[in-house]
Parts: sequence; structure tokens; C-alpha cells
Amino acid sequence: MRTQVGIVGAGPSGLLLSHLLHRRGIDSLVLEAHSRDYVEKRVRAGVLEQGTVDTLVATGLGDRLQREGLVHYGIELRFGGQSHRIAFERLVPGRAVTLYGQQEVVKDLIAARLAVGGQILFEVSDVVPQDIGTDHPAIAFTRGERHRLDCDFIAGCDGFHGVCRPAIPDGALTVFDREYPFGWLGVLAAVPPSTQELIYAHSDRGFALHSMRGPALSRFYLQVEPDEDLDKWPDERFWDELRARLETVPGWRLQTGPVLERVMAPMRSFVAEPMRYGRLYLAGDAAHIVPPTGAKGLNLAAFDVRVLTEALAAWYADGSTALLDDYSGTCLRRVWRVQQFSWWMTTLLHTFAGHDGYDRRLQRSRLEYVCSSQAAATSLAENYVGLAHV
Repeated sequence: MRTQVGIVGAGPSGLLLSHLLHRRGIDSLVLEAHSRDYVEKRVRAGVLEQGTVDTLVATGLGDRLQREGLVHYGIELRFGGQSHRIAFERLVPGRAVTLYGQQEVVKDLIAARLAVGGQILFEVSDVVPQDIGTDHPAIAFTRGERHRLDCDFIAGCDGFHGVCRPAIPDGALTVFDREYPFGWLGVLAAVPPSTQELIYAHSDRGFALHSMRGPALSRFYLQVEPDEDLDKWPDERFWDELRARLETVPGWRLQTGPVLERVMAPMRSFVAEPMRYGRLYLAGDAAHIVPPTGAKGLNLAAFDVRVLTEALAAWYADGSTALLDDYSGTCLRRVWRVQQFSWWMTTLLHTFAGHDGYDRRLQRSRLEYVCSSQAAATSLAENYVGLAHV
């Protein structure tokens, strides 16, 4: 088998890369370990930056996104019994975020690729990148029988637990890692949102987030212990704790409803440098992880593959290697900006077991400053909607 770019992983980064390459006349083949049904139902992030939305719309993927996505021009910070709105329309005019589930982006991408004959092989196993340090890399995999996919380049878009990053020789990467002493208990419920915009709530009991997925579907998160047992959180306990953390503003009440899904999300920061080795290029979660507080994971992956598309297009056009050589440095500048913002949001809003009274008063001061200073609020807003110049 032969293609120009072999892509491992049919998540948003791998599928978007394949879509963007197709539009530049470059062939690719996507290999995915799971079934199509599984990847189309895999619920992950749902907040799209302005730049991500612009990319999807400009490349023909905006029909359903623009029809069903929820455009938000602000978020609410809730603490100390008060509500504070960060108004994007005033602080960063013309920029917003759109709530549109990652699984919906994946559905749109798969449909678009298959509609033009794009090659996506689902339910493959034993994927092994080969000869990545040479000019003739390949990917070995099993699908019924053993195959070898020869290609010019390999894109590792297979996530944090994928096979591509471990295929890079020991010592070639530097890893930066931080684990947080808590996780998120996430619940999807069949209940209309109790708010028009996302609520980020800080309290002495821990962090809580109220998000939404549509007019009759809401997403909620609670800060819990990192090894929390889901069985210890029956519906009644979850709703009671969520009320305690959210119903802190006079007159505001939380609507509850049937729970459709429960998940536990670990909280960690991770970066592997550089994001390439030879002809293997890492993108998305294969190269970096951010805590979900800043809503950046999918958006950072989209930026990676936009940069990689331009670099590959230049190479195929005239053999230029300049953009390919700059790929890692270009992406990492944004990666570290997003790492800092996600870490900042996480430490701003969560409670930490080791904090004493001094630490808690400093945290409250930081929250009050963000909500009283236009400069601080603008910094939060422009990072949240996505920096255009990084």
C-alpha cells in the first residue's frame, strides 16, 4: 500500500489534517484502532475557539456547525456569592467561542472525507511506525492480515496513549509533565441549561462548571479526588453537591434531570519536545495535554494540523523544508502559551488540599482582580477565545 501522508488516529487532529491535505491536493490514509461508531460517539471537549470555527467554515465544514453550534460572547465567574461576567464582545470585539461537541466535529469530518473518497481504515491493530528516521517511512498494521503502508511522512495524531510518540527513540524527546491533585467528575444530563453562558464556579467545597450541549442537554463537572469511584456518586449526591457549589448567587436555581452519562477526567499538563523525529510529526494529544479548565485541547490540535498542512504543502510544491523544520518551534510557541493559560485557569478556580488561609486569600485576590481590572479581564478573554497572533 502507498500514500503520501500516513495518519495514525481518526480523532479531530488526524481527520482535520486529512481534510486539509485533500484540499491542497495531497493524498493521505487514516488508520484508526476503534470502530467508526465508537469515534463518532466519543464525547470530549465542546468549546471551539474563533480560529477553529473559522478553519472549519472556510474549508466547507460549517453547515451543521453554524446551524447547531451555540455561539457565546462571554463566560461567568462565580465566587463569594456573586456573579461576574467576562464580556468577550466588549473586551475582544468580533471574537467568540462556539459550543459544538467534539464528536460532532468528528462526524462532520468523517462524512466529508468519505464523500470525496477519502481513505479511513477503522478497527486496525498492531500499528507500528517504521523507518521514521529515514526518507522512506512506513506504517505496519493488521486489518484481517498484515499490511505495510509506505508513505513520505507519518502524522502521529493518535493521542496521549498512542503508538507514535513511543516509536521515537529514547532520549530524542524531552518531556515536561505535571499531574494535579484532583480530577473532574463529568455528567451529561437531559435537562435544559440553567444559564445562557458557561459558569465557572469557585467555592471552598471545590470547583464546578455548568456547560451545555443544546437547548435540552447540559454538561456539568465537579472537582473530585483524582481516584474517585463513580459508584460513590449516585444522582442524588451529585445534584446535591452541584447545588452547593453553584447555587451561591441569590435567586439562581439549578435545574436537574435524567443523567445520561458519567465520566472521570484526570487533570494533567504534558508537553513532549520536539514534536517531530525524522519523518514522523506529532500533533494534538500525542504531543501535549492541557487540563480542560481552559477548553484548549481540540483547539490546540487544530492549530498543529494547520501548521503541518502548510509545511507539507510547501514541501510537495517545491521541495522546501523550511516550514517542516520550523513545525515544532511554531507549534510549541502556542503550546506553551496555552499551557500557561490552562494552568492559570486551573489554579485560579480549584481548591488545593495543601492550601492554608494565606493561600486561599491570595486566590480570592486573584479572582477579584480579574473581575475588577479591564486589563486582567481582557487577558482572560483573548486567551479563552484564542490568540490570533501566536
